Amino acid sequence: MIDYSSAGVNKEEGYRTVSLLKDHSKRTATDGVLSSLGGFAALYELKNYKEPVLVSGTDGVGTKLKIAFELGIYDTVGIDCVAMCANDILCHGAKPLFFLDYLACGKLKAEEAASIVKGIADGCIEAGCALTGGETAEMPGFYSKGEYDIAGFAVGAVEKSSIIDGRSIAEGDILIGFDSSGVHSNGFSLVRKLVENLDEDFFGNSIGMELLKPTTIYVKPVLKILEKIKIKGMAHITGGGLYENVPRMFSSEYDAFIDKKRLNRNPVFDYLMDKGVDEDEMFHTFNMGTGFVICIDPSDEKETLEVIDKAGFSARTIGVIRKGSGNLCLE
Repeated sequence: MIDYSSAGVNKEEGYRTVSLLKDHSKRTATDGVLSSLGGFAALYELKNYKEPVLVSGTDGVGTKLKIAFELGIYDTVGIDCVAMCANDILCHGAKPLFFLDYLACGKLKAEEAASIVKGIADGCIEAGCALTGGETAEMPGFYSKGEYDIAGFAVGAVEKSSIIDGRSIAEGDILIGFDSSGVHSNGFSLVRKLVENLDEDFFGNSIGMELLKPTTIYVKPVLKILEKIKIKGMAHITGGGLYENVPRMFSSEYDAFIDKKRLNRNPVFDYLMDKGVDEDEMFHTFNMGTGFVICIDPSDEKETLEVIDKAGFSARTIGVIRKGSGNLCLE
């Protein structure tokens, strides 16, 4: 008789995987969670909002996963998956509430899947949201042996009156840039073309381990700033770097002028540039050491930087808003 296992799907491994994932889900639970892992859908109760607006975002980790496959390290990319979604919805002032993940592979291994979801749970805790569910799909013949794909979906909420959309940005406002942990989760198709040996030394560690550093989650310091200061605009610096993402926060009547000398450029970008990429291409592809940018009134500069420092993050004033035509100018 033909059964599901003969088609390459191990149902028992799937059941074991779900069992291993439940503990990771439980440790992310927040007050609004009304359901547990294993149901048909996730239930979340909105509390303490007068006019709540739901803000959602979805993303994956991209070809950074190839680095994880080669090194056999599975938990850090789970943090990346949460970060890519949580940082995006944060740009509109939303507090992340809950997260769902999608994991697909050719052959399911419960321990590896649990390691990935452990990273997702770690990311959810860092973002202050709950891992309320997801999907684990075993798809034999679709993915190569030992490979998988992960994506995520985050939902947050913000008071309607508190939505950040860049409309209040004015000439003379300043830009604060948060340091990135490294390459984060964009540009890895180029990275993999440049880096042929993941064991190559990088300041006493391997370049592979450097590249696997997870994307920084900026939720906690930004929410702390919002308790005291009006943030006029925010940008998550992902694919396209500063050039593409900073102008998304303001209207076409302004330009952002950023001083390259003020950026805290992570050494990994100089390492990649030395492999044969010119600086302009680097700035159009990577975050170049700045993973998140906020726009504030110059009178709030000192207090904002103090809040960020107390939260344990590094940031600096990197530029200013001037009249223009919706572009970014690196000086």
